[in-house]
Amino acid sequence: MRRWLADPLAEAPSLPALAARLGLSRYQLNRRFQGATGMTPHAFRLDRRIDRARSLLRAGAALSEVALELGFADQSHFQRAFKARVAMTPGAYRRPG
Repeated sequence: MRRWLADPLAEAPSLPALAARLGLSRYQLNRRFQGATGMTPHAFRLDRRIDRARSLLRAGAALSEVALELGFADQSHFQRAFKARVAMTPGAYRRPG
């Protein structure tokens, strides 16, 4: 499950659908995943998307392209999520120095 959630470009199934596939309730799935990784499936996936965003920004990708490629609702959603995890805006992260 971690490998699948780690792919920032794959479309994520709903937690109930994933739990049903694994024969668990969504609450059991959430607790087991959090016990194994220290974070919820959603937080884990978001962290992988932010890691991918960091790579794209270092390569010079435009913020709007990164937000679109990684499936954020819009550029402001991407900026809020990025800043919450990296403690700086994507634009500031991309600037050298």
